[in-house]
Amino acid sequence: MKILVTGATGFLGSHLVKKLLKQGHEVAILKRSFSDIWRIATSLSQLWVYNLDECELNQPFKDHGKFDAVIHAATCYGRNNESIQQVVETNIIFPLKLLEVAASFGTDTFFNTDTFFNTDSIQYTYLNGYALSKKHFVEWGKQFANKGKICFVNVKLEHIYGQQDDASKFTMCIIKDCINNVAEIELSPGEQKRDFINIVDVVAAYSLLLSKISMQPKLFQEYELGTGKPISIKNFVEAVHQLTKSKSVLKFGATPYRENEIMISFANIAKLEELGWKPTIDLLTGIKIIIENQSTN
Repeated sequence: MKILVTGATGFLGSHLVKKLLKQGHEVAILKRSFSDIWRIATSLSQLWVYNLDECELNQPFKDHGKFDAVIHAATCYGRNNESIQQVVETNIIFPLKLLEVAASFGTDTFFNTDTFFNTDSIQYTYLNGYALSKKHFVEWGKQFANKGKICFVNVKLEHIYGQQDDASKFTMCIIKDCINNVAEIELSPGEQKRDFINIVDVVAAYSLLLSKISMQPKLFQEYELGTGKPISIKNFVEAVHQLTKSKSVLKFGATPYRENEIMISFANIAKLEELGWKPTIDLLTGIKIIIENQSTN
């Protein structure tokens, strides 16, 4: 297949790109000229690379014709003091333009990477602008699909983690702090539950969905992607602490919950299981892999 990927230099996108290449697909990526390419540096020679700040959005389509699928993995969380305008541009305007271009060139399927923050009632103050922008784009995707322009597959991700994740992410911060024996780690009470899913299983799910393109009607499709088994933040942190044999003091309750904290979130994976997918890496194994990788670097 011919596949176009956004967010290819990021955590999820880079793993997807390497998997697609390994499977023999032809892959084009959209990035910026100043993007940090460390995750895909060894794969660049195998890719069709387009810098968004140096070409028109339709250039890959002009050069290579119809793409069988677009996998949209780029996002802006707004964590780094980005303005609301920047969040909207990245999470709504850019993918909407890409969706329109892809549909006009006859692309069969547009895979959108959504988030568990995107709920029917957005009350979570933290990352609220991000969640709202993701919700709005999905509504546009539904409109395109319902008009028969393209099949829009919305993948609603739970708490993804794994090797080469951003150092600023919660899972990586906890693992590194424990490895480094930071004197004290201040945490919330930790009773909120999250569905932690390893990047390997996430990529496997995307790969399976991609293989089912010909079976998808040109309608809106949505899949929740996680393990379906939430655990508390406290249990996660304690597992990391034990596996790293850390001397850090865990201070649960030292910081309050965020306003309108989501206390439990997990995926309903029944639809993916019907297609033959299931998670293969349990949380303890996933944590051990990261720890071993950190120890050798």
